Amino acid sequence: MKTYTLKVVEVKPETCDTVTLKFKQPGLKKIKYLAGQYLTLIFRINGRRYLRPYSFSSSPSVDSTLDITIKRVHNGIVSNHIHDKINVGDVIEVLEPMGDFCVENIDHGNLFLWGVGSGITPLISIAKETLAQNNQRKVNLIYGNKNLDQTIFLELIQSLKLKYGDRFNVIYFYTKITVEPDFPFWLPGRISREFVLDIMMGQNSTGLLHLICGPLGLKETLVSTLLELGFSKKVILFEDFELIKDPKDFIDIHTQNVQVQFENNDITLEVVKGQTILESALDAGIELPYSCQTGSCNTCKAQVLQGTVKMIGIEKERKDLNEDQTLLCCSHPTSNNVLVKI
Repeated sequence: MKTYTLKVVEVKPETCDTVTLKFKQPGLKKIKYLAGQYLTLIFRINGRRYLRPYSFSSSPSVDSTLDITIKRVHNGIVSNHIHDKINVGDVIEVLEPMGDFCVENIDHGNLFLWGVGSGITPLISIAKETLAQNNQRKVNLIYGNKNLDQTIFLELIQSLKLKYGDRFNVIYFYTKITVEPDFPFWLPGRISREFVLDIMMGQNSTGLLHLICGPLGLKETLVSTLLELGFSKKVILFEDFELIKDPKDFIDIHTQNVQVQFENNDITLEVVKGQTILESALDAGIELPYSCQTGSCNTCKAQVLQGTVKMIGIEKERKDLNEDQTLLCCSHPTSNNVLVKI
């Protein structure tokens, strides 16, 4: 996996708990990426190595810097480190851009971008790129937050609306807000089935592409409602923040010892029920390669040489894995003789 070293040229506050890091592009060989992809940052904090993926909020043809936007998470080791310790001039190691939450190679017309909170990050990248590159495609942004103060990129979204007019439509949802007469384009409450039905009323189910980024409840509401309206699964894309684990999936899972072959070493791990092989390795101080931790990339791909494992929490179909391959970030042993090689 290719790595780069990037210099922070600006730390821009977006809201009280969200900042954008702007990195300078390398001078000789610029980093290529697609709108909607993410950049994985590498930190060493108190002697432990942490990797965290953050979506680009910049877009390739619009912005000269590489921008990622990070919301502070309660007890989040890396997000708090970024907010409290990273300054202009700091140098950070990153992995090459990854992710398939993109529209470049999808032959559809207008876009509907659905997001809540920090889920706006890849959506704003896609919106900027689409509006700049395609003077025919319309972009519809439906964006939910608690209130105006916590609306990430509010000024940018409003400026895009002024610049592109009818090509960029925005609807804001707020759960806690006082009505302000000079800000009329908002609706109270959450993005519910009824709101989706109202918004999509009169829309033809063909020629539209829906992109969803936000919590599980948002995704479930949108997917079920859009399917009800006749949209195909092929035109509904979503970006996962976390693996969704159903307790029923763990009925046949038990604490097991797992053998891992890594960098010419044979390592024995005790994988506790409910914990993935990757989590067990990281807790033991073994720096296996990884990135997304949601089963979306191939960074932690391993070959199962012996025994059986079960991948839990992946909703996207993975056709790029052979029968003897697994992703350690979502893999749990189902036998007592598991041997994997990475």
